[in-house]
Amino acid sequence: MLKKYLLVFFISMVPLLELRGAVPVGLSGLWGNALPVIPLYIVCILGNMLPVPIIYFFARKVLVWGCDKKFIGKFFTFCLEKGEKAGKKLEEKAGKGLYFALFIFVGIPFPGTGAWTGTLAASLLDMDFKKSIIAVMAGVVLAGIIMGLAAAGLFGAAGAFLS
Repeated sequence: MLKKYLLVFFISMVPLLELRGAVPVGLSGLWGNALPVIPLYIVCILGNMLPVPIIYFFARKVLVWGCDKKFIGKFFTFCLEKGEKAGKKLEEKAGKGLYFALFIFVGIPFPGTGAWTGTLAASLLDMDFKKSIIAVMAGVVLAGIIMGLAAAGLFGAAGAFLS
């Protein structure tokens, strides 16, 4: 059981997969029995949120540092410019609802819209750290609820179909 908790914890830390990939794994019977829902969500949220402060404080610095490097410079410059351009556009559209927009962005489980991307956007926009963390964490919780409901429906329907 500890192995499965560690598995979902580490899956939650992986960019693109994050909690969205870990919740269905924890609820499935792939590696033994499904994990209890509440402890599963706590472990997944902790795993998903662990890299967030590091991303917030260091991602922009790493991108700026890499802009003038030979092999990675073009890519890092592209990421920095694209992130700043998209951030300004979002800022114009969202206005005072910027933190709510961040919450929705992280909370809707589409590829590329998780805590990693949301935190990077918050960092590039120089958003307040505490408010950004709260918005990202609330988004992670929302994504977990959506994925739990989707996984229960998907696995329940697949189980009924296969039996």
